[in-house]
Amino acid sequence: MISASKWIAGAFVVAFTSLAHADDISADSRRDDDAFLLLRDAVRQDDASKADFYAARLSSYSIPSYVDYYRLKSRLKDATQADIRDFFKRYQGQAIVDRLRNDWLLELGRKRDWATFDEQYPLFVLNDDTQVKCYALMSRALKGQKVADEARALLTAPSVYGQPCADLIATLHQSGQFNTEDLYAQLRLAGEFNATGQARRIVALLDGPEKKAVQAVDLPTVAVAKGMGPSKVEHQIFIVALGRLAKTSSKLAVLGLNKAMPKMSSQEQQQAWAAIALQTSYSLSPETTDYWRRSNGAQLSIDQIQWKTRIAMRNGDWRQVENNIRAMPQSLRNDTTWVYWLGRALMARDGVTSQPSGEAAQLFRSISDQSNYYGQLALEETGKLITIPTPGAPISQAEITPIAANPNFQRALKFFSMRLRFEGTREWNWGLRGLSEREHLAAAEYARQNNILDRMVNTSERTRIQVDYSQRFPSPHNDVMHPATQTLGLDKAWVYGLIRQESRFIMDAQSHVGASGLMQVMPSTGRWVAKKIGLTDFAQEMLSDVRYNIMLGTNYLNMVLGNMDGNEVLATAAYNAGPGRLRSWRATLTKPMDATVFIESIPYFETRTYVKNVMSNATYYAALFEGRPQSMKARLVTVGPKGYTQAEEQETSFSPR
Repeated sequence: MISASKWIAGAFVVAFTSLAHADDISADSRRDDDAFLLLRDAVRQDDASKADFYAARLSSYSIPSYVDYYRLKSRLKDATQADIRDFFKRYQGQAIVDRLRNDWLLELGRKRDWATFDEQYPLFVLNDDTQVKCYALMSRALKGQKVADEARALLTAPSVYGQPCADLIATLHQSGQFNTEDLYAQLRLAGEFNATGQARRIVALLDGPEKKAVQAVDLPTVAVAKGMGPSKVEHQIFIVALGRLAKTSSKLAVLGLNKAMPKMSSQEQQQAWAAIALQTSYSLSPETTDYWRRSNGAQLSIDQIQWKTRIAMRNGDWRQVENNIRAMPQSLRNDTTWVYWLGRALMARDGVTSQPSGEAAQLFRSISDQSNYYGQLALEETGKLITIPTPGAPISQAEITPIAANPNFQRALKFFSMRLRFEGTREWNWGLRGLSEREHLAAAEYARQNNILDRMVNTSERTRIQVDYSQRFPSPHNDVMHPATQTLGLDKAWVYGLIRQESRFIMDAQSHVGASGLMQVMPSTGRWVAKKIGLTDFAQEMLSDVRYNIMLGTNYLNMVLGNMDGNEVLATAAYNAGPGRLRSWRATLTKPMDATVFIESIPYFETRTYVKNVMSNATYYAALFEGRPQSMKARLVTVGPKGYTQAEEQETSFSPR
């Protein structure tokens, strides 16, 4: 018989041994994870020898497919088809196979192995790589197929072209599918995107002076000062230089254009004014309206037609807004943004201030079922308020069990634990393919259980019939948030709406500029706010603590709100772009403006999108918190010059509602 003391001692030894074993396993796992990260970095640095070294240390790694992927990717140019096809066979159905197929398609296109490319391209599931799409069009063009229209629709952002899209343009030009005007349009687009290499390549195709093309993009002041050359290609290069110069000095650009105009055709003059007008639109300069008027008849880029429309909107020229939208390419005209604004323009044209009818009503109804900013606005135009749909039956643990057993989600959790959000998100989204709406809600609930709230939100947003807005609009840390907002008098729905857009509730979120935590507070901002509120022991690490992050973030937001005369729209924009930029944008206002028009004409795409999403989020949060229908239009109060208050709003009327 074993004595109690001996049994306890024995149990202690067993427990200690088990803990020590667990610690050993944990240490081994951490070492493997570190080696995996080093493998990943080696491949990114194109260091094949290092990649082989670290891959050899990971023979028993928990995610072998990624080890093999990185090993193969590091020597993809020299890999045999047998090696690649073997990888596809071993890991068939996994997300990483599609990733390698993406890489291989780029290599096949580079090698001009069109037979293998054409075999593999239909198997590329995501098909989300512009350069691969360029190679696909190039392959078809070389077979004599007409692809010019598809190419024009694809080739709108030179910043992502790379060599594949440059090769496509050259192929289309050589085959006669792209004419000189197509190349001129691409040259002007390269100027818009500050794409020096692309400008040089286009000019080379036109047998023009490549050195002048580079100078037009990189040194526009010098290029304009030298004047315009005699050839048509040099005229186009000069137009690029005028647009680039207008970014820093519209006055010098206009002077340069006026001097050159006698030597330019009317079409070239129109394109030059459009190039200048686009840049002055970004600064909301008062002369912009005249510049756009002078551009009438020009072939406009995607950005140009949209900004010409926004400036007309700011001027209250709704007939021009209507004409511009109807002149947009079909794909752009079908975008929810311009469906909504065409409806607004038609209401204004007809003098309608209440219930729309005819085409306007039809346009609003066509997007009113979408749970986004424009869908909400369109819904209200049809006379309805924004409500929260009734959720279905709660998700059971039995429904979550198969989600938890799914290898895609298991790999995703592993990557999230390593802070590899790109890889984790790719695996998570791959796992969602083919799931029913109910299974999407179960996956969202599984994400909630694992505190990956950004995946919960994103996953739940994919459903259309079965919906759960508690998943789409979570309110974690309410024990901290409620007293913080109550003390400051802030609208809690608005603050949660802002956090949802800022960080998607990722506590360790870190922006590329160094903002941290739920409310994405910059270290310098946190230090400044801490001093203002008397927090004497501030340290940057505090921004990773939920309580300090919310305390500093809400205090800063409250200060910004006060500086913006209590206007949530302006404060939201200032929180994202900085109060200084908001002051400059607000200084362009000579009178109060409909907030939706102000938001639509915010010069920064990121801030413009941010404000729309925050105000949309806040409306849904208010509906959840208050349990009653809401109006987003009521939140979008009139925006005015500095010192303008909402008390004055009753005396103004700028909206066709």
